[in-house]
Amino acid sequence: MRWFQALMPKEERFFELFARHSHLIVGAANALRNVMEGGEKVPFYCQEVIRFEHEADVVAHEINRAVRRSFITPFDRGDIKDLITSMDDAVDQMNKTAKAILLFEVRTFEPQMKEMGDLIVQASQLTFEAVPLLGSINKEVVKIGAITERMTRLEERSDILEEEGIKALFLNHGKTDPMSYIIGHEIYDHLEKVVDRFEDVANEISGIVIEHV
Repeated sequence: MRWFQALMPKEERFFELFARHSHLIVGAANALRNVMEGGEKVPFYCQEVIRFEHEADVVAHEINRAVRRSFITPFDRGDIKDLITSMDDAVDQMNKTAKAILLFEVRTFEPQMKEMGDLIVQASQLTFEAVPLLGSINKEVVKIGAITERMTRLEERSDILEEEGIKALFLNHGKTDPMSYIIGHEIYDHLEKVVDRFEDVANEISGIVIEHV
């Protein structure tokens, strides 16, 4: 039996790959928050978001290849695929946000947009903190649960900010400058979707905990 096991593909370093991906998510989130500061550097930071997304996409593909190659995985193959998909969706939505900002040539951002940017940074950092804990899932179950709960609360706060921001846009620009209202509404929608994708990450992590504890 030992010689048979020696011939089997070894378990890939999934947690290392997840850590790499989550590190890139944090980079993209910080770049997107810098975009929210507005000014001449907006295009530069948008390109940074796009760059981080491309690099994260490479890591996501590597994880999916590793799933196919590995005889043994740390947890269910479907769970691994679902988790990396949700993480990649989060950074992909940041990429879409940056591209929309470039398309509309936005250079100033509302206070609620900036606060939503802060929430995105927090959610990315919580993801970075949570993913390695899955390697010791039974030991870290309480900590993981606390992190995913915090991520859910960030999404709830994001909903409130979006509603407040869109209302302010309508009151300030709805009748006098409809295009500014339409563009601002689009940016809010993108930012809210980023936070929603992080809630998906939290849900995937919670699902893995439920199945393995």
